[in-house]
Amino acid sequence: MNYFVIGEREIVLAFGLVGVSGAVVANRAEALDAFNRVTGKGGTMNAPAIEERPKVLILTEEVSMLLEDEIVDWQRGAKYPLIVEIPGINGHLSGRKTLTDSIREAVGIQV
Repeated sequence: MNYFVIGEREIVLAFGLVGVSGAVVANRAEALDAFNRVTGKGGTMNAPAIEERPKVLILTEEVSMLLEDEIVDWQRGAKYPLIVEIPGINGHLSGRKTLTDSIREAVGIQV
């Protein structure tokens, strides 16, 4: 499966150590440019062909907050790549659910 990560420098470098490509972003403009390039949204010229696009797009929570509206629109279209949020270098942002919390909520039991 093909992955791509968009986030802070340290996160992108860490994923790069295991062979995952990524884009380092520091603000909304950079994040939006990387998102559009990877997804092919907005007719970006440098976008990979559909068959070469990643199947999973990993975003840090910080980047996800910058692109909230674009992510919701993308997910409603049910297209690849699948978007997955991970905590940033400083851990979870306050007020955001962890993956474990989401699973507990969906399943209805606490392990």
